[in-house]
Amino acid sequence: MEYRVLGRTGLKVSKICLGAMMFGSWGTSEQSEVTKIIGTALDAGVNFVDTSDNYSGGESEQLVGGALADLGARDKVVLATKCHMPMGDDPNSRGNSRRWIFQEVENSLRRLGTDWIDLYQIHRPDLTTDIDETLGALTDLVRAGKIRYFGTSTFPAHLLVEAHWTSQFRARERFVCEQAPYSLLVRGIEGDVLPVCEDLGTGVITWSPLAGGWLSGTYRKDRELPFTIRSFVLPERYDMQLPENQRKLEAVEALAGLAERTGVSLIELSLAFVLQHPAVTSVIIGPRTAEHLDSQLPAAEVTLTAEVLDEIDKIVPPGVTLNPHDAGWRHPALEDQARRRR
Repeated sequence: MEYRVLGRTGLKVSKICLGAMMFGSWGTSEQSEVTKIIGTALDAGVNFVDTSDNYSGGESEQLVGGALADLGARDKVVLATKCHMPMGDDPNSRGNSRRWIFQEVENSLRRLGTDWIDLYQIHRPDLTTDIDETLGALTDLVRAGKIRYFGTSTFPAHLLVEAHWTSQFRARERFVCEQAPYSLLVRGIEGDVLPVCEDLGTGVITWSPLAGGWLSGTYRKDRELPFTIRSFVLPERYDMQLPENQRKLEAVEALAGLAERTGVSLIELSLAFVLQHPAVTSVIIGPRTAEHLDSQLPAAEVTLTAEVLDEIDKIVPPGVTLNPHDAGWRHPALEDQARRRR
């Protein structure tokens, strides 16, 4: 396993990060199974585990904490979690305010069964909270020893730059990394987020490298398309009546053919593609079962040739996201017709 330095920190993380979104009621709820998956990943050299407070309502953090305790591995793991998403009906139990960050970091520490969090990430932008308030709260948590570093997730390039300069002018600790959506079907960040992160010395952790299952081999023209919880909750990303998703299916067919000609699985092609971008530090895989993990770990050893990368660019051009709903976050002004046209 290759280890890469996260941004400008001295922290070395495996280029494969084990994502825990599917641990809990959203996927695997058995503690023994989660411990097995995490143990297998650690044996393969993975030292980076990512979860979030809102995954299965906090159950994921509990399962991850239980597994690390069972394995006696807490000191060896770079443990990452997040806050921002709603955690109840209280309007203050969400967002990026000082009040909520201070409250929720304590909740995450308790669920994880640990005294510190290595990487605490702001899960999405909050345009109602001044970025200086968020940076100030996170800086105080670093100085209190509750967290070691902090980062962002799914922030657009302009907000990353704003946060960088705010940390400079206000003498705050800085965001050390950005966790961004990136896959063969979701390449929008190549045009702005990735170059900005390279310029700022910000590490990049990527999520959904299999495009929410589209690149797992399940979505093919000759197969009955699956109905999952995600397709129910996020119909705009899976409804095959939409032309954007038809374009995704066409691309998957072409990419699957390329993978076969290259001598790798579609999963390996997809993960290797993301890992090869020079701005990417680590890619998050999110297995629900031990079998899923076994199919994804071999990608760490795959290197794609320039010819294969050129073929990929012909199928999905650089900087293109085939379905904008896969981008993870849209500015609220784009959702409100009146605000778009004022």
